[in-house]
Amino acid sequence: MKETPVKTKSYAFAIRIVRLFQWLCKEKTEFILSKQILRCGTSIGANVEEAGGSYSEKEFAAKIQIAFKEALETRYWLHLLHDTDYIETPAFESLYADCDELIRILSAITKTLREKTCTVHESPDFDPDSLYSTPNS
Repeated sequence: MKETPVKTKSYAFAIRIVRLFQWLCKEKTEFILSKQILRCGTSIGANVEEAGGSYSEKEFAAKIQIAFKEALETRYWLHLLHDTDYIETPAFESLYADCDELIRILSAITKTLREKTCTVHESPDFDPDSLYSTPNS
């Protein structure tokens, strides 16, 4: 399985989320919201990775859609943590930018899949790596 921009970026983002979780628990003694963002923020990359092992376009699309929804949920928790003064504006803006980039990439992949399924039937020699490509990656 080849490395793709969305795999690399979602893994790097997951590391940042784990570090945010550790910091929130240690420095802010915040355990509820931090657990929520840990779950969805690390789930993005896990679903992207799992999509790479798909045996069909339908399964690939389902995993990418889950990753997209997890990214949207992560964005929500980032806003809430910022607006409740758990994370400062510079950290929020940096994490938000990374999350937003993942949302845009996953949205583009989802759009490509929708367009492809409208014009092409599933191939027996399905290659999930071919679907990670986006016009901007």
